[in-house]
Amino acid sequence: MSDPRLTPMNTRVAAAHLCDVPEGVRRVEGSARQVNQPVIDLLRSPEGKRDRQLLYGETLRVFEDRDGWAFVQADKDRYVGYLPADTLAPVTQATHWVSAPATHAYAKPDMKSPETASLSFASRMEVTEVTNGFTKTPLGFVPLVHLSGINTLMSEPVTVAAGFLGTPYLWGGNSRFGIDCSGLVQAGLLACGIACPGDSDLQQAELGQALPGGTPPERGDLLFWNGHVAWVADAQTILHANAGHMAVAYEPLEAAITRIQTQGDGPVTAHKRL
Repeated sequence: MSDPRLTPMNTRVAAAHLCDVPEGVRRVEGSARQVNQPVIDLLRSPEGKRDRQLLYGETLRVFEDRDGWAFVQADKDRYVGYLPADTLAPVTQATHWVSAPATHAYAKPDMKSPETASLSFASRMEVTEVTNGFTKTPLGFVPLVHLSGINTLMSEPVTVAAGFLGTPYLWGGNSRFGIDCSGLVQAGLLACGIACPGDSDLQQAELGQALPGGTPPERGDLLFWNGHVAWVADAQTILHANAGHMAVAYEPLEAAITRIQTQGDGPVTAHKRL
């Protein structure tokens, strides 16, 4: 059975490449677009629950535009959902991405000028010129020191994840303004050029090699619980976005295992090494 989170099909349209499309559902090729807001919720249905989030400049494919809602599939992880159609724009050639935890765009190439937008780590943008250490972008002037070239990759996912320390916990969140456990794992991996799905159950199924129980954890390993995932920071410590701290935080590994089991979420279900 196809996972609806990853299957670009609703009751009216389906991606042309799909097999077993029900009668009456129209096959469409879709069209490429990109997000034109700093961060936008990817909803399960129009005006429905947030499943994930997309950031400024991230690209996707639109399969339907109906009553102000776009039915889309994100390029970064194949996640499917709905966005307000007016949050999308034609695709431009991104030249840089935000490699600082967060940044501002300003009205002028001057840090004392009014800010025009706040941007999260991993936002993508087209830079057309550089003036006084600021880059000109469609949203305003962004400090060059907060950007990296579009093809630049980071080298260590846990270090990337540590840049989110203190970020508020947000169910379905994918930004420095709010993130959840699977969003934190995805942020670290994508920044290092490693493909990663959006939800923890998909991550457990697709990422890394499962290790036998009792294997000593190493930095960069992933530990999974029912509905939760954490980075191993070192043999005694994990780094995760969690509801206990309501933030991204370090936590002693044994204390976390006890706390999570005591609160009713069960034991560790998998230990995986990338």
